[in-house]
Amino acid sequence: MPSKAKTPAAGGKLRVKQVRSGIGHPKGHRATLRSIGLKHHQDVVVVTDTPSLRGMLNQVRHLVEVTKVEEA
Repeated sequence: MPSKAKTPAAGGKLRVKQVRSGIGHPKGHRATLRSIGLKHHQDVVVVTDTPSLRGMLNQVRHLVEVTKVEEA
């Protein structure tokens, strides 16, 4: 049975940059930013791509910028 996933397979690395402040957004969004590892505006973290991380990124997609890290 073929996979229905539209995104690349999990397990790679993603570079997540916070491009907008959490101030003025719901407490849950601010907590999600902290869970991802972002502490302040313009902060950058590299995290492992997992389904749970994808869900967190979807929740705060208007506050972050995500790029795939190419492994050499």
